[in-house]
Amino acid sequence: MIQPVILSIRGRQTYADQEPDVIELVTEGQMEYQNGGWEIRYEESDLTGLKGVTTCFRIEPDKITLTRTGTLHSQMVFQLGIPNESLYRMEFGALMIRVCANTMFFDITPEGGVIDLGYSIEIENSQAGEIDYHLDIRTV
Repeated sequence: MIQPVILSIRGRQTYADQEPDVIELVTEGQMEYQNGGWEIRYEESDLTGLKGVTTCFRIEPDKITLTRTGTLHSQMVFQLGIPNESLYRMEFGALMIRVCANTMFFDITPEGGVIDLGYSIEIENSQAGEIDYHLDIRTV
């Protein structure tokens, strides 16, 4: 059953030789339990620079999958210490990315929960930086 939720999202991106870029967002989304895992979906906005994109976090016992569809397409799979390569397709082209989770915590119930995810990212075989997400999920 799909449940409406309010998501409080904090994202921090740290790239070499730059100050961390922090985005905080409160938005509406949906939460659903299916096929042995939770899916949390929301629409991106101008604030995140990804307007026209739907983001979905799929939470399973040993992994988190972050899928984006719309004006860009990507699927990143996170398992602690296990690198994952994927194609990040945008309107103007595609990039090969590699992610590796270094922190991963989630506690999801039918009433809501929390997700903490930290990972390193390489773009086209070059270390690009570190990204951290914190999501608080509350059912409406």
